Amino acid sequence: MRHCITKELVAIAVLVAALAVVPNAAQAQVDRSKPPVLGAPPALHIPPVVVRELSNGLKLMVVERHNLPVADFVLVIPSGATANPADRAGVADLVANMLTEGTTTRSALQIADQTAYLGISLYSSSGWDATTIRLSTPTAQIDSALALFADVALRPSFPSAEFARVKQERLTALLQLKDRGPAIASLVYPTILYGKDNPYGRSVVGTETSVGAMTAADLSAFYRSYFAPNGATLIAVGDVTPAEVERKVSALFGGWPRKAVPAVKVGAGLVAPVTTIYLIDKPGAAQSSFRIGSVGVARSTPDYFPIEVMNTALGGSFTSRLNQVLREDKGYTYGASSRFDMRKYGGLFTASAEIVSAKSDSALIDFMKQLRSIRDTIPETELSKTKRYLQLELPSAFETTGEIAMRLGDVALYGLPLDYYNHVVDQIGAVTQGEAQRVGTKYIDPDHLTVLIVGDRKSIEGPIKALNIGPVVFRDTNGNPIQ
Repeated sequence: MRHCITKELVAIAVLVAALAVVPNAAQAQVDRSKPPVLGAPPALHIPPVVVRELSNGLKLMVVERHNLPVADFVLVIPSGATANPADRAGVADLVANMLTEGTTTRSALQIADQTAYLGISLYSSSGWDATTIRLSTPTAQIDSALALFADVALRPSFPSAEFARVKQERLTALLQLKDRGPAIASLVYPTILYGKDNPYGRSVVGTETSVGAMTAADLSAFYRSYFAPNGATLIAVGDVTPAEVERKVSALFGGWPRKAVPAVKVGAGLVAPVTTIYLIDKPGAAQSSFRIGSVGVARSTPDYFPIEVMNTALGGSFTSRLNQVLREDKGYTYGASSRFDMRKYGGLFTASAEIVSAKSDSALIDFMKQLRSIRDTIPETELSKTKRYLQLELPSAFETTGEIAMRLGDVALYGLPLDYYNHVVDQIGAVTQGEAQRVGTKYIDPDHLTVLIVGDRKSIEGPIKALNIGPVVFRDTNGNPIQ
């Protein structure tokens, strides 16, 4: 028996070796001296979105996908950090964190136990424009999961003991951020561009002062003011039907009373009269944190796709200009990028990198060169590569029911067409050289930029000033002017 097995193993080894040496016909036709040629980008087809509305104004968006017995639900409340009171920065984010920390019928431990028992995920988060509550569940547990989901969304109790713990965790995190150059830069940069009187100029996560003064009553007040069915959207994607979702959601959310929600307005940001460099001292820092840019555009801009293409060429991918120059060619950083943060109102345009301290002045020269050159015509080969990159990465954002549900959150929040994503590939492909140059010239002005650098002032101030790019002013780690 052992001899037979040995002979069989030898025969298999010989066969494997033969297959490795003799290529098949397909392998023989491959020209390995040239990189593979990309095919045409496939069209993206999202299943139809069925829209219903409950009598209290809660909108339902349902997409059926019956290939797996799972479903994802996302409740989108169109109120986030922009609704924070001026002296309570961070309250919307803490409300989101506290939703699963106790309701009028369940404690935090009971919520956690039931979540684990059902094999579901349930969590919430808040951004600038919205607060979202997400549920992912097997359809076998859908009734129990939705009941828990509704309890968390409709009956949070913001228990004092749990809030004290969450508050202390937030204060500790904020204290830790003050020792990190990148965190300081990201927190101060919007304050300079918008000012502290503008909601966009305040921190989403709050400050030590605002969080320190916060009480559980502040969270309850925010919830009562801004959580309402009218204006909200509940998205369901997965092994469900519209009729089933409407029936189940009506039973759980139908009694949620509609109410008037306070309007939120964000003013325009500040335009730098000349490019100005703001320097925050972090003694002994081995690297300098760069944030360069200006106030950008709202998500509703008709220039959305030309901006996406232009910015991807500038700093939106690994092979973008900023990363190629600052990382690959010069070795100043592990990564450099740029982005337009498009919100309900005009968000930030930011080019950023963490630069080795000794090369801060050289990096700033290269930043400015690239911000100027993107205003010129993008060569056709680069434009084509950039558009193909955006087109081919799109399907990966729709692989799961949860990803589809989150993407539909933007459709609900920003009033996009229901079939919006079915046309994205074509919209990207239609962007021309002229359009990319137009938006680069319109939205990136090298003569009116805000340049924020957090680094070792003693070593970088002199070389930065010697560049004569613009006046250099100084701020503390909270963004306040200093002499």
